Amino acid sequence: MKLNRLSFLLSLLFVSAFMLVGSARAEVRLGLQTWTCRNMTFDQVVSFADKHGIKYLQFIKNHMDPEAPKEETLRKKAILDQHGLVAYTFGVAGTSMDKEKNRKLFEFAKLMGIKMIIVEPKEQAQWDNLEQLVKEYDIKLAIHNHGKGSVYGDPATIRQILATRDARIGVCMDVGWVTAAGFDAAETFKSYGKRVFDMHFKDKTVQKGDDGKPVTAANGSFVATDTEIGKGDSNYKGLFAEVKKSGWSGVMAIETDSKAFAEDPNRLVTEAKAYFSQMVK
Repeated sequence: MKLNRLSFLLSLLFVSAFMLVGSARAEVRLGLQTWTCRNMTFDQVVSFADKHGIKYLQFIKNHMDPEAPKEETLRKKAILDQHGLVAYTFGVAGTSMDKEKNRKLFEFAKLMGIKMIIVEPKEQAQWDNLEQLVKEYDIKLAIHNHGKGSVYGDPATIRQILATRDARIGVCMDVGWVTAAGFDAAETFKSYGKRVFDMHFKDKTVQKGDDGKPVTAANGSFVATDTEIGKGDSNYKGLFAEVKKSGWSGVMAIETDSKAFAEDPNRLVTEAKAYFSQMVK
């Protein structure tokens, strides 16, 4: 009896430990892509993030320049640290065929303690030197997508890269642009397996013609405009279901391409926070 009871307790402890590890592994966090605040200065972005209680920031070059002097980078890092904010990545970073020029991105990331860089190389041939730098620095790269007609507008193109490259090369899935390209966000997320490293939390409304079908632009993308997150045509219900099912961990960074929202992003971000909280319950 004592042995059976001991076995039962050990089994219970094992299951509990497994559940704790699993729950720690699956952590969806809300962040901010500072393209949303492109009309602000770095200091204004810090104040904005403070105001909205958003800790994780994905910086654009306007706010954190990889080519800035080391002293300037460290000054900004100190300000972020003082406010309890984290520059978890930056991008979309420009890359080229010049490996040593690309190295500056990795050196900047190393200085900031950043473990991932968002990229969208215009030439497929760049991946050879970029993959070498990934291995050298042990820093991830995440491929960003725009609409059809852009280099990575079709998820199949991204999947081909993932199939042949280092596992530290993955995806920054822009949900709004996935939708505008005519793909389902949930199915696209699922198709990338464990290689989704980051997401742009964005929504777009697809324009419909008189026949009720989506209007298509010359490049093959749907004609779409940014809207409040959760109010557009992106399949967020299905996406969050897949996120939960997969136990995905990462940041969903609020972003908008809308000039109107960027002029005053307060309402967009407030509503996005509420929608995010509702979907992750």
